[in-house]
Amino acid sequence: MGSMNDLLLDTHALLWWWLDDEQLSAPARAAIAEPRNRIWVSAASGWEIATKHRLGKLPEAADIVEHFSHYLRRARFIELPISIDHSLKAGALPGPHRDPFDRMLIAQHFVTHYPVVTCDAIFRDYGVVVVW
Repeated sequence: MGSMNDLLLDTHALLWWWLDDEQLSAPARAAIAEPRNRIWVSAASGWEIATKHRLGKLPEAADIVEHFSHYLRRARFIELPISIDHSLKAGALPGPHRDPFDRMLIAQHFVTHYPVVTCDAIFRDYGVVVVW
């Protein structure tokens, strides 16, 4: 890798990185670890993690929810806020996919053009550039 690349992490990739989960693919792990890459984390991922933790689906994420900003800083990840452009694009996306978090990340890809680090096939179905 010769130049700086921007990458947007899907929520599962973010969690698997922070929890050192073996489900994170070797190419995804290498791309995140590459110091010349800028790693972006959508505000939608914070929302998704907090929501799933509250619902009891992510009990292992208690510390992450409580100290999310610290985790971002320690990993040198960059927060990607949700803009009006992102929200309009997410709301206008075609198709039956109903997951609001995925729809936001897909929209953010189309606005920023950042490849998304994800194993979720729905992203490719929308024509998103994926790293996995």
